[in-house]
Amino acid sequence: MTFDVHQLDSFLLVGSLVTLVAILAVRLSATVGLPSLLFYLLMGVLLGESVLGINFEDAQLAHALGFGALALILAEGGLTTSWREMRPSIRLGVSLATVGVAVSVAVVAVGAHFLLGLPWELAILLGAVCSPTDAAAVFSVLRVVPLPKRLTGALEAESGLNDAPTVVLVSVISTGAAAESGLLHVAGLIVFELAVGALIGVLAGVVGAWIMRRVALPSSGLYPLSVLCLAFVAYGGASALHASGFAAVYVAALLLGNQDLPHRVATRSFAEGLASLAQIGLFVMLGLLLSPDRITLEIVSLGIVTGLILTFVARPLSVLVSSVAQPMPWRELSFISWAGLRGAVPIVLTTIPLAEGVDGADKLFDIVFVMVVVYTLLTGPTLPLVARVLRVARRSEPRGLDVEAAPLERVAADLLQVTLAPSSRMHGVEVGELRLPAGASVSLVIRQGKMLVPERRTVLRHGDDLLVVTPRRSREATEERLRQVSSGGRLAQWLGDGNPQRD
Repeated sequence: MTFDVHQLDSFLLVGSLVTLVAILAVRLSATVGLPSLLFYLLMGVLLGESVLGINFEDAQLAHALGFGALALILAEGGLTTSWREMRPSIRLGVSLATVGVAVSVAVVAVGAHFLLGLPWELAILLGAVCSPTDAAAVFSVLRVVPLPKRLTGALEAESGLNDAPTVVLVSVISTGAAAESGLLHVAGLIVFELAVGALIGVLAGVVGAWIMRRVALPSSGLYPLSVLCLAFVAYGGASALHASGFAAVYVAALLLGNQDLPHRVATRSFAEGLASLAQIGLFVMLGLLLSPDRITLEIVSLGIVTGLILTFVARPLSVLVSSVAQPMPWRELSFISWAGLRGAVPIVLTTIPLAEGVDGADKLFDIVFVMVVVYTLLTGPTLPLVARVLRVARRSEPRGLDVEAAPLERVAADLLQVTLAPSSRMHGVEVGELRLPAGASVSLVIRQGKMLVPERRTVLRHGDDLLVVTPRRSREATEERLRQVSSGGRLAQWLGDGNPQRD
């Protein structure tokens, strides 16, 4: 197959137009209250052979590109997730990603076999591909729903880790290795891949952070690129050792994102942009794979019934069993059950049996596609309402400060650029009332493009940019104090953590 310059020009033109339309669809989805992934899938269907004529049926290419996009989305999730907020819920998150997945697979498989009449191989595959939650959906939706940190931490940990065991399960079933090796071998393989993948992720994260803190790159734009490359080194290294690349990339990115690295805000913004591009390309590609002619009444019925089994039986039961590892109040467990968002991951996983030529793989793909669309329409827009009904929603708290850091190597210090968000309670606070740790000071205030050398009585305003110099040993304490004042205002010294709204 050749690819000439004219084809490249056409590809760039169509690709750019599709991306721009997809970006505008984000605004439209927010206006009408529907998840943007539905618009992306619809765009792919419209571009496909049945409508505008683009023919795309390469399941192996879709499999490879889908896994690459998922790895990038997981890397962004790790880089932008706070380990301090996730840590209290990590036991429940890991339990949901392992035990919960096993329970969900079993329940959906039994239901699909006895209620839908699918053969056991296809029924188990359906349970496996439907069980993992979607990292892109969770990371994007839950961050705008005001929830206690223990809930978002558990859901983010689950979505970041549950891809790994399901990929192994779907692969061994699709290749026939599960029938030959037995259940114990499959379980051992899953444990091995998760453990080794996580270990490689830890190694890449620790070594990568050590390197990034000591290297002086000639351009600030190279730091975000280097951090993402380190995360993908973990993915590639784990895959080369036949371990879980998904577990490795997420753990590595989580460690890198929670280290005191230069230009952290720029790194996260860069990763968010690339992850958004990956989501757009992924969903549009999956829409292209669909043939609308195959979506019959039978397929729609099977997809709806599968979604009902997953939503009202498999997911609640898997959450209940998983909560043994870390019990929570029933209201919070009920919300976690409802918030098991599905998205691209189930559809991407169906490309594995498609690429392996499993009998009935086309039917499986169509069922899962319908299930994802119906399930997303049911759960995504209703999450805020369900959170209020279950009384787990909390009032939106002041958003944290945007903090950008740059090293001052000669004096073993860091320069922090701090931006006061519109809702920050630091508005009206005097510089002297910040009470920063010893050695830290506000050296400059930038207000409406003008630079001010602050005094102790200088009053801070929304939109101000502060340049704060802090000794490296006091960096964490300085950031913590700034966030306390941003959340609690000048009363932060009496409120302790600066946040009157407790989880």
